[in-house]
Amino acid sequence: MVNKKINRILTPTLAALMALMTINVLWQVFSRYILQSPSSFTDELARYLLIWLGMLGAAYAAGQGNHLAIDLLSDRLNNSQQIVVRRIISSLIITFVFAVMVIGGGRLVYITGKLNQTSAALHIPLTVVYAIIPISGALIILYEMERLVGNRFRRV
Repeated sequence: MVNKKINRILTPTLAALMALMTINVLWQVFSRYILQSPSSFTDELARYLLIWLGMLGAAYAAGQGNHLAIDLLSDRLNNSQQIVVRRIISSLIITFVFAVMVIGGGRLVYITGKLNQTSAALHIPLTVVYAIIPISGALIILYEMERLVGNRFRRV
């Protein structure tokens, strides 16, 4: 249920970020090689869009169960054992993501905000750029919680 609602927001957001990044890079190439006057902001904007696209894309992939997995052990287990292993893995993912992305990313956003850091070319607060870390972490946790509570484990 939550998974579908998140996907309805995340899918068009990822598409829009990808389109915006494509337009930005095309403008960067055009202004550099055709106009012989490189745009000053396009490199930085492309970098920040790639960060947002990568983090949200990772959350989306985790929600779809398409994240990296090593299935050497799970192939040798029966169905009930596989479910137990996947529950343990989901619990570990939730713990890791909460500690690193939500708490650690939240601290990064807080410190960056306290220091009033802004980007060099765009002059936007870096808290906007770094805010995607705890947001993506929260999305991954929501996806994993639904998988854990709903017992929705994809067969490997």
